[in-house]
Amino acid sequence: MNGAKYSQWRAMLAITKGSLRATFRSPSSVVFSLAFPLVFILVFGFIGNSTVSVKVGVDRHTDISTTYFKQLAANKTLKLITDDSEAEMAEDLKKGNLVAILNIEQQPGTDGQEHYKLHVKTSTATDPNKKGILIAALRAVTGQLDSQVYPRPSVATIIPEEVPGRIYKTIDFILPGQLGFALMSGAVFTTAFLFFGLRQTLVLKRFFATPIKRFYIVLAEALGRTVFQVISSIVIIALGHFAFGFTLVNGFVTFMEMLVLSAFGCLIFLGFGFIVSGIAKNESTIPLFANIITLPQFLLAGTFFPIDSFPSWLQPICRLMPLTYLADGLREVAYEGKHLWNIGFDLGILTIWGIVVYIVAVKVFRWE
Repeated sequence: MNGAKYSQWRAMLAITKGSLRATFRSPSSVVFSLAFPLVFILVFGFIGNSTVSVKVGVDRHTDISTTYFKQLAANKTLKLITDDSEAEMAEDLKKGNLVAILNIEQQPGTDGQEHYKLHVKTSTATDPNKKGILIAALRAVTGQLDSQVYPRPSVATIIPEEVPGRIYKTIDFILPGQLGFALMSGAVFTTAFLFFGLRQTLVLKRFFATPIKRFYIVLAEALGRTVFQVISSIVIIALGHFAFGFTLVNGFVTFMEMLVLSAFGCLIFLGFGFIVSGIAKNESTIPLFANIITLPQFLLAGTFFPIDSFPSWLQPICRLMPLTYLADGLREVAYEGKHLWNIGFDLGILTIWGIVVYIVAVKVFRWE
């Protein structure tokens, strides 16, 4: 060493640099941290920008040149099918592919005005909600034509008032959940495989021949993983915001607070990775233990659906999971505009999880 004092921090940063480079070169790290979450965000982002489509078959006996049909066809929610055969529409109705088969029968009236009989044929496979949309559309067109044919004063006046507000889009719920999933899966899987591999190839044993302390080895690997996950978070949040209008209430401040929260969540989930690498007897058992930790949280921690939509007996289990509080915290910061000091409850639960996880990790982690 030529008399120079050994620097633990310099050695730690060197290991961090090597770990970060290895992470970028690892296909599994890229897949779990970026590919899977981005696919889900793209799918739900496009779904969130779409509208409900109500497919309705139009009976061949319907005159599509009538005023009633033209006004009904102007409704963008309804998709009127006019070119299928009677047999095809009947089969689709039975399968639930069509909400109804509509026959608009035009009849001459004694008052010289057009009159219509609306025959709406549905099946037991019909979605009741979409049927309600169709009936509402029919009533709206009927009301419009009634007002044109029989103009009359109204018995009531509606005075609308609208206050400013934010639309809660699908992406505002989905993206924080998928970001939390990316942090969890990336931290657990990559850490577990990394330390198991380092132990099996005796790299950790070689580290012990150097003056660097064990604490700095773990800190270097944790720092490398956290930097990679923060970079992944930047990509995910930026895509959601610029491509699908993901809400960042306070702009850049909200963005930075989400990154801080992401880094904190990553550190918590790294502990699970240390546990898996410690209890796994061989490489083939790592995915089993890792999935036991990640899969229930992926399904039940509110990544796709609000926890309130689950059965009441299942909700307490959902609220025990750390991913639940990370996702909720990210949503509160992004959409509600809260700051990190306003989400103390979520951070407190995550901190408790972190303490418990790292106590277990210390007990089961093996260096050789």
